[in-house]
Amino acid sequence: MRTVRVHRAAAAAALVGALVAGCSSGGGSAGSDSAGGKVVVTVDLFGSFGYKEAGLYAEYEKAHPGIVVKQTDTEDEQDYWKSLQTRLAGGGGLADVQAVEVGRIASVTQQQGDRFEDLRRYGAEALKGEFASATWAAATAPGGAVLGLGTDVGPEAMCYRTDLLRQAGLPTDRTELAARWSTWDGYLELGRQYRAKAPGKSAWMDSVGSLYTVMVGQEKERYYDASGTLIYADSPAVRRAWDASVTAAKDGLSAKLDQWSPQWNQAFSAGSFATLPCPAWMLGYIKGQAGDAGKGKWDIAKLPGGAGNWGGSFLAVPRAAKHKKEAYELIRWLTAPAQQARLFRKQGNFPSSTGAIAQVADATDPYFSGAPIGRLFGDAAKAAPVQVLGVHDKNVADQITNALSEVERKGTAPAEAWSHARKGVENAIG
Repeated sequence: MRTVRVHRAAAAAALVGALVAGCSSGGGSAGSDSAGGKVVVTVDLFGSFGYKEAGLYAEYEKAHPGIVVKQTDTEDEQDYWKSLQTRLAGGGGLADVQAVEVGRIASVTQQQGDRFEDLRRYGAEALKGEFASATWAAATAPGGAVLGLGTDVGPEAMCYRTDLLRQAGLPTDRTELAARWSTWDGYLELGRQYRAKAPGKSAWMDSVGSLYTVMVGQEKERYYDASGTLIYADSPAVRRAWDASVTAAKDGLSAKLDQWSPQWNQAFSAGSFATLPCPAWMLGYIKGQAGDAGKGKWDIAKLPGGAGNWGGSFLAVPRAAKHKKEAYELIRWLTAPAQQARLFRKQGNFPSSTGAIAQVADATDPYFSGAPIGRLFGDAAKAAPVQVLGVHDKNVADQITNALSEVERKGTAPAEAWSHARKGVENAIG
Protein backbone atom coordinates (compact mmCIF):
# COMPACT_ATOMS: atom_id res chain seq x y z
CA MET A 1 0.00 0.00 0.00
CA ARG A 2 1.32 2.82 0.15
CA THR A 3 2.04 5.83 -1.61
CA VAL A 4 3.69 6.42 -3.43
CA ARG A 5 0.99 3.12 -2.49
CA VAL A 6 1.79 5.82 -2.81
CA HIS A 7 0.78 2.88 -1.88
CA ARG A 8 1.36 2.57 -0.96
CA ALA A 9 0.46 3.35 -1.59
CA ALA A 10 2.72 3.54 -3.15
CA ALA A 11 2.21 4.58 -1.98
CA ALA A 12 3.16 5.19 -2.03
CA ALA A 13 2.13 3.84 -2.54
CA ALA A 14 2.20 6.02 3.05
CA LEU A 15 -0.74 5.35 5.31
CA VAL A 16 -1.74 6.30 8.84
CA GLY A 17 -4.75 6.12 11.06
CA ALA A 18 -6.64 3.42 12.84
CA LEU A 19 -4.89 0.65 10.94
CA VAL A 20 -1.32 1.48 11.85
CA ALA A 21 0.19 -0.71 14.49
CA GLY A 22 1.94 2.12 16.25
CA CYS A 23 4.15 5.00 15.25
CA SER A 24 7.78 5.85 15.77
CA SER A 25 10.13 8.41 14.37
CA GLY A 26 11.87 5.65 12.48
CA GLY A 27 15.16 7.00 13.74
CA GLY A 28 16.26 4.09 15.88
CA SER A 29 16.39 0.33 16.09
CA ALA A 30 13.07 -1.43 15.93
CA GLY A 31 13.63 -3.28 19.18
CA SER A 32 16.03 -5.02 21.54
CA ASP A 33 18.09 -8.04 20.58
CA SER A 34 16.42 -10.60 22.82
CA ALA A 35 13.45 -11.04 25.15
CA GLY A 36 13.28 -13.76 27.77
CA GLY A 37 15.80 -15.86 25.86
CA LYS A 38 13.88 -15.52 22.59
CA VAL A 39 15.22 -13.93 19.42
CA VAL A 40 13.56 -10.59 18.69
CA VAL A 41 13.16 -10.09 14.96
CA THR A 42 12.65 -6.38 14.37
CA VAL A 43 10.49 -5.09 11.52
CA ASP A 44 10.45 -1.44 10.46
CA LEU A 45 7.63 -0.36 8.13
CA PHE A 46 5.87 2.72 6.81
CA GLY A 47 2.12 3.11 6.89
CA SER A 48 -0.06 0.06 7.40
CA PHE A 49 1.03 -3.28 6.03
CA GLY A 50 -1.63 -4.97 8.14
CA TYR A 51 0.46 -7.84 9.52
CA LYS A 52 -0.28 -7.17 13.15
CA GLU A 53 -3.94 -6.31 12.50
CA ALA A 54 -4.44 -9.58 10.61
CA GLY A 55 -2.88 -11.57 13.45
CA LEU A 56 0.05 -12.79 11.35
CA TYR A 57 2.78 -11.94 13.85
CA ALA A 58 0.93 -13.76 16.64
CA GLU A 59 0.46 -16.78 14.40
CA TYR A 60 4.11 -16.82 13.42
CA GLU A 61 5.27 -16.54 17.02
CA LYS A 62 3.01 -19.44 18.01
CA ALA A 63 4.52 -21.62 15.28
CA HIS A 64 8.05 -20.43 16.15
CA PRO A 65 8.19 -20.29 19.97
CA GLY A 66 11.78 -19.04 19.97
CA ILE A 67 10.87 -15.89 18.01
CA VAL A 68 9.32 -12.58 19.02
CA VAL A 69 8.42 -10.09 16.28
CA LYS A 70 8.61 -6.42 17.16
CA GLN A 71 7.35 -3.83 14.66
CA THR A 72 7.83 -0.07 14.43
CA ASP A 73 6.04 2.10 11.92
CA THR A 74 6.60 5.56 10.48
CA GLU A 75 3.53 7.39 9.24
CA ASP A 76 4.91 9.06 6.13
CA GLU A 77 6.94 7.11 3.58
CA GLN A 78 9.10 10.12 2.76
CA ASP A 79 10.10 10.47 6.42
CA TYR A 80 10.69 6.72 6.59
CA TRP A 81 12.93 6.72 3.52
CA LYS A 82 15.03 9.67 4.72
CA SER A 83 15.57 7.97 8.06
CA LEU A 84 16.41 4.67 6.39
CA GLN A 85 19.01 6.36 4.17
CA THR A 86 20.65 7.95 7.21
CA ARG A 87 20.81 4.62 9.02
CA LEU A 88 22.07 2.74 5.96
CA ALA A 89 24.87 5.26 5.57
CA GLY A 90 25.83 4.93 9.22
CA GLY A 91 25.32 1.19 9.43
CA GLY A 92 23.47 1.35 12.75
CA GLY A 93 19.93 1.48 14.05
CA LEU A 94 18.60 -0.80 11.31
CA ALA A 95 15.85 -3.32 11.81
CA ASP A 96 16.20 -6.94 10.74
CA VAL A 97 13.48 -6.32 8.16
CA GLN A 98 13.09 -3.03 6.32
CA ALA A 99 10.26 -2.21 3.93
CA VAL A 100 10.92 -0.62 0.54
CA GLU A 101 8.19 1.12 -1.47
CA VAL A 102 8.00 0.26 -5.16
CA GLY A 103 9.03 3.80 -6.14
CA ARG A 104 12.31 3.24 -4.25
CA ILE A 105 13.13 -0.32 -5.24
CA ALA A 106 15.18 0.71 -8.29
CA SER A 107 17.35 2.81 -6.00
CA VAL A 108 17.99 -0.27 -3.88
CA THR A 109 18.73 -2.62 -6.78
CA GLN A 110 20.81 -0.15 -8.80
CA GLN A 111 22.60 1.89 -6.13
CA GLN A 112 22.41 0.21 -2.73
CA GLY A 113 22.83 -3.49 -3.43
CA ASP A 114 25.84 -3.66 -1.14
CA ARG A 115 23.70 -2.58 1.83
CA PHE A 116 21.11 -5.34 1.58
CA GLU A 117 21.33 -9.10 1.78
CA ASP A 118 21.16 -11.15 -1.40
CA LEU A 119 18.27 -13.38 -0.41
CA ARG A 120 19.51 -16.14 -2.71
CA ARG A 121 21.89 -16.99 0.14
CA TYR A 122 18.87 -18.27 2.06
CA GLY A 123 17.17 -20.07 -0.80
CA ALA A 124 15.01 -17.29 -2.25
CA GLU A 125 15.68 -18.39 -5.83
CA ALA A 126 13.27 -21.28 -5.26
CA LEU A 127 10.45 -18.74 -4.70
CA LYS A 128 10.72 -17.07 -8.10
CA GLY A 129 7.77 -18.94 -9.57
CA GLU A 130 5.48 -17.86 -6.72
CA PHE A 131 5.58 -14.16 -7.66
CA ALA A 132 4.37 -12.13 -10.59
CA SER A 133 7.30 -11.76 -13.00
CA ALA A 134 7.29 -7.95 -12.81
CA THR A 135 7.41 -8.03 -9.01
CA TRP A 136 10.32 -10.47 -8.96
CA ALA A 137 12.23 -8.55 -11.63
CA ALA A 138 11.79 -5.24 -9.81
CA ALA A 139 13.65 -6.50 -6.72
CA THR A 140 16.44 -8.20 -8.69
CA ALA A 141 19.71 -6.32 -9.12
CA PRO A 142 21.49 -6.21 -12.51
CA GLY A 143 23.90 -8.91 -11.33
CA GLY A 144 21.07 -11.22 -10.28
CA ALA A 145 21.00 -10.56 -6.54
CA VAL A 146 17.48 -10.80 -5.05
CA LEU A 147 17.18 -7.89 -2.62
CA GLY A 148 13.55 -8.14 -1.51
CA LEU A 149 10.34 -10.15 -1.60
CA GLY A 150 7.16 -8.49 -2.85
CA THR A 151 4.35 -7.91 -0.37
CA ASP A 152 1.62 -6.56 -2.62
CA VAL A 153 0.85 -4.62 -5.78
CA GLY A 154 -1.52 -1.73 -6.36
CA PRO A 155 -4.07 -2.49 -9.11
CA GLU A 156 -6.51 0.40 -9.27
CA ALA A 157 -10.23 1.00 -9.32
CA MET A 158 -12.47 3.93 -8.37
CA CYS A 159 -14.05 4.05 -4.91
CA TYR A 160 -17.09 6.25 -4.54
CA ARG A 161 -19.77 7.31 -2.06
CA THR A 162 -23.15 6.02 -3.26
CA ASP A 163 -25.08 8.26 -0.86
CA LEU A 164 -23.41 11.43 -2.12
CA LEU A 165 -23.82 10.53 -5.78
CA ARG A 166 -27.48 9.71 -5.21
CA GLN A 167 -28.07 13.07 -3.54
CA ALA A 168 -26.48 14.79 -6.53
CA GLY A 169 -28.77 12.94 -8.93
CA LEU A 170 -26.04 10.77 -10.43
CA PRO A 171 -26.13 7.00 -10.99
CA THR A 172 -24.72 4.74 -8.28
CA ASP A 173 -24.61 1.37 -10.08
CA ARG A 174 -20.98 0.34 -10.53
CA THR A 175 -21.53 -0.98 -14.06
CA GLU A 176 -23.33 2.15 -15.22
CA LEU A 177 -20.70 4.40 -13.69
CA ALA A 178 -17.89 2.43 -15.31
CA ALA A 179 -19.55 3.07 -18.67
CA ARG A 180 -20.14 6.77 -17.96
CA TRP A 181 -16.55 7.35 -16.89
CA SER A 182 -14.81 4.94 -19.23
CA THR A 183 -12.50 7.84 -20.13
CA TRP A 184 -10.97 10.50 -17.91
CA ASP A 185 -12.86 13.15 -19.88
CA GLY A 186 -16.05 11.33 -18.95
CA TYR A 187 -14.97 11.24 -15.30
CA LEU A 188 -14.32 14.99 -15.25
CA GLU A 189 -17.64 15.69 -16.97
CA LEU A 190 -19.47 13.70 -14.30
CA GLY A 191 -17.54 15.72 -11.78
CA ARG A 192 -18.90 18.95 -13.24
CA GLN A 193 -22.41 17.54 -13.02
CA TYR A 194 -21.77 16.57 -9.42
CA ARG A 195 -20.44 20.00 -8.54
CA ALA A 196 -23.65 21.60 -9.80
CA LYS A 197 -25.75 19.65 -7.28
CA ALA A 198 -23.19 18.56 -4.71
CA PRO A 199 -24.62 17.93 -1.24
CA GLY A 200 -23.20 20.10 1.49
CA LYS A 201 -19.67 21.24 0.81
CA SER A 202 -18.53 18.00 -0.76
CA ALA A 203 -16.23 17.89 -3.80
CA TRP A 204 -15.94 15.38 -6.62
CA MET A 205 -12.42 14.23 -5.71
CA ASP A 206 -10.05 14.60 -2.78
CA SER A 207 -7.15 16.25 -4.64
CA VAL A 208 -5.77 16.71 -8.12
CA GLY A 209 -2.58 15.06 -6.89
CA SER A 210 -4.40 11.75 -6.52
CA LEU A 211 -5.86 12.15 -10.03
CA TYR A 212 -2.39 12.73 -11.44
CA THR A 213 -0.92 9.77 -9.59
CA VAL A 214 -3.54 7.31 -10.75
CA MET A 215 -3.33 8.49 -14.36
CA VAL A 216 0.45 8.08 -14.65
CA GLY A 217 0.01 4.69 -13.00
CA GLN A 218 -1.72 3.56 -16.19
CA GLU A 219 1.36 4.12 -18.35
CA LYS A 220 4.37 1.92 -19.04
CA GLU A 221 6.81 4.83 -19.28
CA ARG A 222 6.44 7.87 -17.05
CA TYR A 223 9.61 9.31 -15.64
CA TYR A 224 12.29 7.08 -17.19
CA ASP A 225 12.53 5.14 -20.42
CA ALA A 226 13.71 1.56 -20.71
CA SER A 227 17.33 2.67 -21.09
CA GLY A 228 17.25 4.44 -17.72
CA THR A 229 17.12 7.96 -19.18
CA LEU A 230 15.11 10.55 -17.25
CA ILE A 231 12.29 11.62 -19.60
CA TYR A 232 9.60 13.09 -17.35
CA ALA A 233 9.92 16.61 -18.78
CA ASP A 234 8.90 15.39 -22.26
CA SER A 235 6.82 12.39 -21.27
CA PRO A 236 3.40 12.24 -23.00
CA ALA A 237 2.07 10.28 -20.02
CA VAL A 238 3.12 12.98 -17.58
CA ARG A 239 1.73 15.73 -19.82
CA ARG A 240 -1.69 14.05 -20.16
CA ALA A 241 -1.99 13.52 -16.43
CA TRP A 242 -0.76 17.05 -15.67
CA ASP A 243 -3.23 18.66 -18.08
CA ALA A 244 -6.18 16.66 -16.73
CA SER A 245 -5.23 17.56 -13.16
CA VAL A 246 -4.90 21.25 -14.00
CA THR A 247 -8.34 21.12 -15.64
CA ALA A 248 -9.83 19.50 -12.53
CA ALA A 249 -8.33 22.23 -10.36
CA LYS A 250 -9.58 24.99 -12.67
CA ASP A 251 -13.09 23.52 -12.67
CA GLY A 252 -13.23 23.36 -8.89
CA LEU A 253 -13.64 19.60 -8.67
CA SER A 254 -11.21 19.04 -5.82
CA ALA A 255 -11.53 19.26 -2.05
CA LYS A 256 -7.91 20.51 -2.03
CA LEU A 257 -6.80 18.01 0.58
CA ASP A 258 -3.24 16.79 0.99
CA GLN A 259 -3.34 13.02 1.05
CA TRP A 260 -2.32 11.47 4.38
CA SER A 261 -2.86 14.78 6.21
CA PRO A 262 -5.08 14.94 9.32
CA GLN A 263 -7.61 16.97 7.33
CA TRP A 264 -7.73 14.28 4.64
CA ASN A 265 -8.23 11.59 7.26
CA GLN A 266 -11.13 13.50 8.80
CA ALA A 267 -12.72 14.00 5.38
CA PHE A 268 -13.56 10.30 5.05
CA SER A 269 -16.06 10.45 7.87
CA ALA A 270 -17.20 13.98 7.01
CA GLY A 271 -18.13 13.07 3.41
CA SER A 272 -15.93 15.79 1.94
CA PHE A 273 -15.46 14.07 -1.41
CA ALA A 274 -17.48 11.66 -3.51
CA THR A 275 -14.86 9.70 -5.46
CA LEU A 276 -11.37 8.47 -4.75
CA PRO A 277 -9.02 6.65 -7.15
CA CYS A 278 -8.17 3.64 -5.05
CA PRO A 279 -5.48 1.02 -5.41
CA ALA A 280 -6.42 -2.17 -3.59
CA TRP A 281 -4.48 -1.25 -0.46
CA MET A 282 -6.64 1.86 -0.04
CA LEU A 283 -9.65 -0.25 0.96
CA GLY A 284 -8.31 -0.96 4.42
CA TYR A 285 -7.40 2.67 4.84
CA ILE A 286 -10.91 3.84 3.95
CA LYS A 287 -12.39 1.41 6.47
CA GLY A 288 -10.07 2.67 9.15
CA GLN A 289 -10.86 6.33 8.55
CA ALA A 290 -14.58 6.16 7.70
CA GLY A 291 -15.29 3.59 10.42
CA ASP A 292 -18.47 1.59 10.93
CA ALA A 293 -20.59 4.55 9.86
CA GLY A 294 -19.18 4.26 6.35
CA LYS A 295 -20.18 0.63 5.81
CA GLY A 296 -22.50 0.30 2.83
CA LYS A 297 -22.00 3.92 1.76
CA TRP A 298 -18.99 3.09 -0.39
CA ASP A 299 -18.81 1.08 -3.60
CA ILE A 300 -16.13 0.34 -6.21
CA ALA A 301 -16.20 0.55 -10.00
CA LYS A 302 -13.74 0.01 -12.82
CA LEU A 303 -11.19 2.79 -13.20
CA PRO A 304 -11.54 5.37 -15.99
CA GLY A 305 -9.07 5.08 -18.82
CA GLY A 306 -8.10 1.44 -18.32
CA ALA A 307 -6.06 -0.48 -15.78
CA GLY A 308 -3.14 0.88 -13.81
CA ASN A 309 -0.95 0.32 -10.78
CA TRP A 310 -0.31 2.56 -7.81
CA GLY A 311 2.01 1.26 -5.18
CA GLY A 312 3.27 -2.00 -3.87
CA SER A 313 6.14 -2.76 -1.53
CA PHE A 314 8.94 -5.17 -0.71
CA LEU A 315 10.51 -6.57 2.44
CA ALA A 316 14.30 -6.55 2.53
CA VAL A 317 17.02 -7.58 4.97
CA PRO A 318 19.87 -5.06 5.54
CA ARG A 319 23.46 -6.31 5.62
CA ALA A 320 23.69 -4.78 9.10
CA ALA A 321 20.71 -6.76 10.44
CA LYS A 322 21.38 -8.74 13.62
CA HIS A 323 19.24 -11.76 12.72
CA LYS A 324 19.47 -12.21 8.98
CA LYS A 325 18.41 -15.85 8.74
CA GLU A 326 15.45 -15.37 11.07
CA ALA A 327 14.49 -12.21 9.18
CA TYR A 328 14.48 -14.05 5.87
CA GLU A 329 12.36 -16.87 7.27
CA LEU A 330 9.85 -14.33 8.55
CA ILE A 331 9.54 -12.40 5.27
CA ARG A 332 9.33 -15.64 3.31
CA TRP A 333 6.35 -16.64 5.45
CA LEU A 334 4.69 -13.19 5.39
CA THR A 335 4.86 -13.06 1.58
CA ALA A 336 3.73 -16.66 1.00
CA PRO A 337 0.45 -17.16 -0.90
CA ALA A 338 -1.66 -18.11 2.13
CA GLN A 339 -0.65 -15.01 4.08
CA GLN A 340 -1.04 -12.68 1.10
CA ALA A 341 -4.54 -14.03 0.46
CA ARG A 342 -5.51 -13.46 4.09
CA LEU A 343 -4.21 -9.91 3.99
CA PHE A 344 -6.25 -9.10 0.91
CA ARG A 345 -9.45 -10.42 2.45
CA LYS A 346 -8.84 -8.55 5.70
CA GLN A 347 -7.00 -5.41 4.60
CA GLY A 348 -7.34 -5.10 0.83
CA ASN A 349 -3.63 -5.45 0.05
CA PHE A 350 -3.67 -7.13 -3.37
CA PRO A 351 -1.24 -10.05 -3.64
CA SER A 352 1.97 -10.06 -5.63
CA SER A 353 1.92 -13.85 -5.29
CA THR A 354 0.33 -15.60 -8.26
CA GLY A 355 -1.00 -18.38 -6.03
CA ALA A 356 -2.69 -15.89 -3.72
CA ILE A 357 -4.29 -14.06 -6.65
CA ALA A 358 -6.04 -17.28 -7.64
CA GLN A 359 -7.24 -17.78 -4.06
CA VAL A 360 -8.97 -14.39 -3.84
CA ALA A 361 -10.66 -14.31 -7.25
CA ASP A 362 -14.13 -14.70 -5.71
CA ALA A 363 -13.65 -12.22 -2.86
CA THR A 364 -16.34 -9.62 -2.15
CA ASP A 365 -16.43 -6.88 0.46
CA PRO A 366 -19.62 -6.08 2.38
CA TYR A 367 -18.19 -2.76 3.55
CA PHE A 368 -18.07 -1.65 -0.09
CA SER A 369 -21.67 -2.67 -0.86
CA GLY A 370 -20.65 -6.21 -1.72
CA ALA A 371 -18.26 -5.11 -4.49
CA PRO A 372 -16.53 -8.05 -6.22
CA ILE A 373 -13.07 -6.90 -5.16
CA GLY A 374 -11.35 -10.11 -6.22
CA ARG A 375 -12.57 -9.74 -9.78
CA LEU A 376 -12.24 -5.95 -9.99
CA PHE A 377 -8.68 -5.79 -8.76
CA GLY A 378 -7.71 -9.12 -10.30
CA ASP A 379 -8.76 -7.92 -13.75
CA ALA A 380 -6.93 -4.66 -13.18
CA ALA A 381 -3.76 -6.47 -12.12
CA LYS A 382 -3.81 -8.59 -15.26
CA ALA A 383 -4.34 -5.60 -17.55
CA ALA A 384 -1.98 -3.12 -15.85
CA PRO A 385 1.21 -2.33 -17.79
CA VAL A 386 4.60 -3.50 -16.54
CA GLN A 387 6.03 -0.13 -15.65
CA VAL A 388 9.55 1.10 -16.17
CA LEU A 389 10.94 1.96 -12.74
CA GLY A 390 13.70 4.52 -12.33
CA VAL A 391 16.08 5.33 -9.52
CA HIS A 392 14.31 8.58 -8.64
CA ASP A 393 10.70 7.77 -9.54
CA LYS A 394 9.40 8.79 -6.12
CA ASN A 395 11.36 12.05 -6.04
CA VAL A 396 10.02 13.10 -9.44
CA ALA A 397 6.46 12.16 -8.55
CA ASP A 398 6.61 14.07 -5.26
CA GLN A 399 7.82 17.26 -6.93
CA ILE A 400 5.10 17.14 -9.59
CA THR A 401 2.29 16.53 -7.10
CA ASN A 402 3.68 19.32 -4.91
CA ALA A 403 3.46 21.64 -7.91
CA LEU A 404 -0.12 20.56 -8.62
CA SER A 405 -0.97 21.36 -5.03
CA GLU A 406 0.22 24.91 -5.71
CA VAL A 407 -2.17 25.11 -8.65
CA GLU A 408 -5.23 23.90 -6.76
CA ARG A 409 -4.59 25.56 -3.40
CA LYS A 410 -2.73 28.77 -4.23
CA GLY A 411 -3.94 29.45 -7.76
CA THR A 412 -0.40 29.33 -9.13
CA ALA A 413 -0.34 29.49 -12.93
CA PRO A 414 0.24 25.99 -14.38
CA ALA A 415 3.33 27.07 -16.34
CA GLU A 416 4.88 28.59 -13.23
CA ALA A 417 4.03 25.51 -11.16
CA TRP A 418 5.58 23.23 -13.78
CA SER A 419 8.75 25.32 -13.61
CA HIS A 420 8.75 24.84 -9.83
CA ALA A 421 8.37 21.09 -10.34
CA ARG A 422 11.38 20.94 -12.66
CA LYS A 423 13.51 22.96 -10.25
CA GLY A 424 12.39 20.71 -7.42
CA VAL A 425 13.42 17.62 -9.37
CA GLU A 426 16.83 19.13 -10.09
CA ASN A 427 17.34 19.91 -6.42
CA ALA A 428 16.11 16.48 -5.31
CA ILE A 429 18.19 14.32 -7.63
CA GLY A 430 21.07 16.61 -8.59
